[in-house]
Amino acid sequence: MANILTLGEIMLRLSTTLGDRIAHSSMFAAHYGGGEANVAISLANFGHRVSFASKVPKNALGDAVFQHLRSYGVDCRHLLRGGSRLGTYYIETGIGERAARVVYDRAGSSFARMKENEWQSDLFDGIDIVHLSGITPALSTTWQTLLLTLIKEAKAASCKISFDINYRGKLWTTAEARVFLQEVLPYVDYCSAGQLDAQVFMDVAAPTEEVEDDYYYQEMHRKYPNIQLFYSTSRQVLSASHNQLTGSLWHNGNYVVSATHEINPIVDRVGGGDAFSAGILHGLVTKKQDQEIIDFATAASALKHTIHGDCNQFSANEIQEFIATGSGKIIR
Repeated sequence: MANILTLGEIMLRLSTTLGDRIAHSSMFAAHYGGGEANVAISLANFGHRVSFASKVPKNALGDAVFQHLRSYGVDCRHLLRGGSRLGTYYIETGIGERAARVVYDRAGSSFARMKENEWQSDLFDGIDIVHLSGITPALSTTWQTLLLTLIKEAKAASCKISFDINYRGKLWTTAEARVFLQEVLPYVDYCSAGQLDAQVFMDVAAPTEEVEDDYYYQEMHRKYPNIQLFYSTSRQVLSASHNQLTGSLWHNGNYVVSATHEINPIVDRVGGGDAFSAGILHGLVTKKQDQEIIDFATAASALKHTIHGDCNQFSANEIQEFIATGSGKIIR
């Protein structure tokens, strides 16, 4: 199995009860999560050696983060303690035609306020893949500089870089994201990016005539030939609780698409993309064929939609059973 490091912010998530609005809620369900932490948990469930690098306060909430990650087998040796607070975000759970709504309360968090590299020099020792996302550089201009420095150090240590663009409009503008991505993408090996990312951040023009299905992947690779693999999901939103999900992958010129998963009802959509990314990385490091990789990753994402909280809780064997038996059948 591979040695994988993920790095980013983990937060406390507070969710309304189904049917309630934030302004009228007297009770919230608490979970811990964040994109890179969710990927780490999935990969640990799949049997990989995974460490998570972040910073949390030295208080009961920070202790809870350690317990959460360790309960899934994630190595916390690079989880720093310090600062004054753990970032928080609230989710108003969507249902039917009403979409979910997120309110952030993360300014001034221990992770966001980091000004320099506080990790030891062995951060990338023995690491095969480093997984990062566009959420971290959205936190501050300081983090934009620091993340780029860390990526260069990881490349110097012969690590592969996995990067999920994961644009968050509530954290920074598309113009700010475009400038940073043009700096970081030349160092990336595996990238989660779809049609909108190609158009908005990589200046890929929409076709004016019929083109091949993998047109956007081809154009992104033309602009960034260092990126060996692109992947993304296509989501048909029939309602907040009923989606159709299809995954696609472009790997060194080979383009494959998964079956479409009918997810109805959705228990919790948050973390579905992270489960998908983890499934892609799992397939890569276990040297699966491209079709197997995209089928596994999309199934992992579909299953995550059936679980409360940010992180996926299924093993690789359970996902393979789901693929083999199909939706809704009892596994005896």
